[in-house]
Amino acid sequence: MLLAYAGFWAPVDWPTLECSPWLKLGLFTAVALHCLLRPRDPRSTLLWLFITWALPVPGALFYLTVGINRVREKVWQKHRSDQTFRSTRALHEQEERPLAYWRGIRDGMQARPADPPARALNAYLDRLAPDHPLLGGNDVQVLVDAPEAFPAMFDAIRGARHHIHLQTFILGADATGRELLDALAARAAAGVQVRVLYDAFGSARARLRGFFRAYSGRPCLRIEDFTQVNPLRRRFQLNLRNHRKILVVDGAVGFTGGMNFYDAYRAHAGGGATHDYHFRVAGPAVLELQYSFLRDWYYMTDEDPERLLAPVYFPPVPPAGRVPVRLLNSGPTASESESLLDALFAAITGAQRQILLVTPYFVPPDEIRRALRCAALRGVTVKVLVPAVNNHFYVGYASQSLYDSLLESGVRIFELPPPFLHAKAALVDDALAFVGSANLDARSLRLNYETTLVAFDGDFATALKRVVLDDFARATELSLAEWRTRPLRRRLVENFCSLLSPVA
Repeated sequence: MLLAYAGFWAPVDWPTLECSPWLKLGLFTAVALHCLLRPRDPRSTLLWLFITWALPVPGALFYLTVGINRVREKVWQKHRSDQTFRSTRALHEQEERPLAYWRGIRDGMQARPADPPARALNAYLDRLAPDHPLLGGNDVQVLVDAPEAFPAMFDAIRGARHHIHLQTFILGADATGRELLDALAARAAAGVQVRVLYDAFGSARARLRGFFRAYSGRPCLRIEDFTQVNPLRRRFQLNLRNHRKILVVDGAVGFTGGMNFYDAYRAHAGGGATHDYHFRVAGPAVLELQYSFLRDWYYMTDEDPERLLAPVYFPPVPPAGRVPVRLLNSGPTASESESLLDALFAAITGAQRQILLVTPYFVPPDEIRRALRCAALRGVTVKVLVPAVNNHFYVGYASQSLYDSLLESGVRIFELPPPFLHAKAALVDDALAFVGSANLDARSLRLNYETTLVAFDGDFATALKRVVLDDFARATELSLAEWRTRPLRRRLVENFCSLLSPVA
């Protein structure tokens, strides 16, 4: 049909597709003007113009429904909510107001890296994400897999005295999800304030099964879904997801990383447990995680910000260690758009010796691919660890479509055999670490709401590097010569799946 209207075949006499030359020209002009007024990838613009010229009515309708990027418009409510919450916080931080001491903690604990390249990167991040400065005095522990992470989180939950704030992408309707909600309900019954925020898309199975109903209506326990589909609040965006994983207990201890709460993280008869990294945080950075959670909670619930910003949620936090950490939130809102992408680009281009990347979904945007290639070409050791078998087969193939040019430039790619690798980490020059919830794909870097911790500390980077190198040691390295011998049909599948990669 497309070829017929493009003139390659004889015209098809289908009245439903015919239109007058003036209508065709009008529709084409309207789409062309809209594309030109909203700059995008030139290849995408040319494709839409071709489709609209070849199929005027269906093409224009298709462009209207899926071609217009409404993400910016749809996240305006979230941006406005964030600004309102930030303004309330600023008022509370004024002298003699409840949170003035928190401002004092943040001012007094600000750190400055000693290494010149790290100092330059931190100055860049100060401008990129001014709301969350680099804070010293933190202790950050690496928790590998469920046997280390789940007990630490459940112990913190069971020891809670005042409040528990939990945010996750997947909360399973299974034994792990039930154990979690039972533990939270028990603390709520003891008078602890419990707030749970799960992503409606990631936890769709539990939501559709009514898994949360048994816990609804209980005093001190509120469970809410993060969704951008709510006609009552004029939200209709299916493509935005909250991928953050945050747990804060009593404002004193926090957890973040890549782990969700469901049975895939525990070994079972069908296979091994998902392999992941999570992180326990103590010190001033916990209050940054707290604020991030409460900001998202306010957006979804409209709970009184005066109540959410009460001093009890931001208690005095003494130094707990020596790790300088800054929180880097990213998402499609105007203030955070592509902030993690920009930070990673700056870190990669500034690397001098080594870059280690661990990610389950490796479909980085052009900017990151070019930065990795350039780093390898100028002599930096660049190693990437990905799963040998991806839980989303099309993402695995899309990732593999990028390997050739990376391998050719000297980037080293390693595949870790099952069980599935879900860990996320980036290490630069043994001095800088990025850890959190974000994957190296367009969805995490441009669409999802993500939380990353950036640690400027050689000791922490070394501890994490030991874990990462253990994984590299169990992986198989790909060679360019062998990679280029794969069958043609495999390459076709890879390139086809690359077309399905999520784009903004």
